Amino acid sequence: MDEENEVNIAICQYIYTNWVSKAKSQRDFASKCDIEESTVRKIKNIALGTVKTEYNMSIKTLAKICRKKEITLEEFFREINK
Repeated sequence: MDEENEVNIAICQYIYTNWVSKAKSQRDFASKCDIEESTVRKIKNIALGTVKTEYNMSIKTLAKICRKKEITLEEFFREINK
């Protein structure tokens, strides 16, 4: 597995484990973060390893999620590197 894909999986796993799985629903998480529900499904599928498709989340999407979760991108990347 290449490094870029590993980073992508780590990002999705962090978001899914810490935020999506604790939300009322995937739809609710998407709505609160101002992203598409299909994006949340992609995050979940990558995090759980249920699809072989690669999903490269945009910085814009990640920034929206982090903004709603009141965490900076710098703090986010620090967390996934732990």
